[in-house]
Amino acid sequence: MFSNRITQLFNIQYPIIQAGMVWASGWRLASAVSNAGGLGLIGSGSMYPEVLKEHIQKCKAATDKPFGVNIPLLYPDIDKHIQIVIEEKIPIVFTSAGNPKTYAALLKQHGITVVHVVSSSKFAVKAQEAGCDAIVAEGFEAGGHNGREETTTMVLVPAVCKVVNIPVIAAGGIATGRQMLAAMILGAEGVQIGSRFVASQEASSHMKFKEALIHSKEGDTILTLKQLTPVRLIRNQFYNQVQEQESKGAIVEELKALLGKGRAKRGMFEGDLENGELEIGQVSAIINDILPAADIVKNIWNEFAAVMENALK
Repeated sequence: MFSNRITQLFNIQYPIIQAGMVWASGWRLASAVSNAGGLGLIGSGSMYPEVLKEHIQKCKAATDKPFGVNIPLLYPDIDKHIQIVIEEKIPIVFTSAGNPKTYAALLKQHGITVVHVVSSSKFAVKAQEAGCDAIVAEGFEAGGHNGREETTTMVLVPAVCKVVNIPVIAAGGIATGRQMLAAMILGAEGVQIGSRFVASQEASSHMKFKEALIHSKEGDTILTLKQLTPVRLIRNQFYNQVQEQESKGAIVEELKALLGKGRAKRGMFEGDLENGELEIGQVSAIINDILPAADIVKNIWNEFAAVMENALK
């Protein structure tokens, strides 16, 4: 029986956390991962408050294991999301894209375990000072919104582990048991995995997006929109439009107009592979199939355990 600070903190079997990704991480995926022994997260960033509440209640009905909610701190209706997780007695909240100090104390007053996602050791220290119980150190390889520093997971994880005392969860470029073991050797006590779970049967993403993911190759994703909020995308017609605008010296307002509303939904949820925003990580280049979430958890853990045992021989 494996046990460390992360499994104990979340009361889970394996230190494998499914990232709370927009347009992918609904109640079906979160409950499936939790039932398999990991920690499932509902991604609230693409949900209206009433939709989040519905997903939480359906997740409660689908699993008796711990699960959490990921809340991007830039979300317009964040106060409503915070109130919902408190009212629904969610045990674990992951925050990202902002300063955790604003809400960490309130959440902890209600007995909620708080974890914050960072892209630098500087922000890791601030998260620890804000009272967070653990930190996700997310490297440059990750999909979706990313750090401006462009620090890779291999560099970021040991840097963060060096400056904080709370448990560190590695994220960015992790989809296999071997990669999980590498992250743990660097000092992490768990891993947060996004792209591999997008390519799951339970992810709410459009099948066309899942197929684009499993057919992507090295170099097919790129970090862009750095003047706004840096985001890693699959190259497509929308990305080409961004590049064209930036090459012409487009200002922030022009890029916001190009991005518009619903661009991510259009790509990842509705399946418009040319005009939508397709957020995914570099590790998509080594993901070749769409599996049940439970099989993904089992495969990662079995490979992790086998490789660790062989390494100790």
